Amino acid sequence: MHIHTVLSPCADLEMTPKNIVGKAGEAGLDIIGITDHNSTKNAVMMKKYAEQFGIHVLMGAEVTTKEEVHCLAFFEDESKLSVFQKYLDTNIIHIPNPEGHFGYQPVIDAHENVLEMVTDYLPAALKKGISEVQQKVHELKGLFIPAHIDRPMNGIFAQLGFIPPELKFDALGITGKTAATFIRKKYGLGDDISLVFNSDAHFPEQIGRNFTNFYLKKINFSEIKMALHRQQKRSIEDR
Repeated sequence: MHIHTVLSPCADLEMTPKNIVGKAGEAGLDIIGITDHNSTKNAVMMKKYAEQFGIHVLMGAEVTTKEEVHCLAFFEDESKLSVFQKYLDTNIIHIPNPEGHFGYQPVIDAHENVLEMVTDYLPAALKKGISEVQQKVHELKGLFIPAHIDRPMNGIFAQLGFIPPELKFDALGITGKTAATFIRKKYGLGDDISLVFNSDAHFPEQIGRNFTNFYLKKINFSEIKMALHRQQKRSIEDR
């Protein structure tokens, strides 16, 4: 649920549709999340491509909030994804990325043809704070997951030191291979909070290095949302 394509300047140029889906298949993943930095522009293409191989794609982005907290945002359909892309374009702080100085940022098709080169630096922070971003995501019926809370940079605890009491999230993301019991104890998290273990893959070999088991009746957006909230006997594994 946390994979970067070539669109992210920090991702390897081998993070193409073929390689992402191929590695996901090798790792036995049924669901992947496409989360480029502050952009959804490769997500729809990835969803259509991966469906041919029986892999469900959550379409979204890894958003950098005003506080420089990284958060995952996922949306069920293209229309809501498009609205959120406009929100990102409107609110991102524009930092030039001349000639790929910070890394190349290509929007591509399934055949790896470059459709657009994004010229501004995508991982720049938005002008909106974390609570404002969360409200926008939920306004669009999306999933909001603060990313890699166990990391010393860009996690919610590293940047803020706490979870704002008004923040409504669907789960919290874990990147390391730390046990859930340790994470809950370290950060004072209740058993009612879902923890999703993600690879945060920037290179093909990282795909599947960390994953979450979902217990669903079928694979779709609404079932995944129910599992994160442990509704109607859907759930995720708390390891």
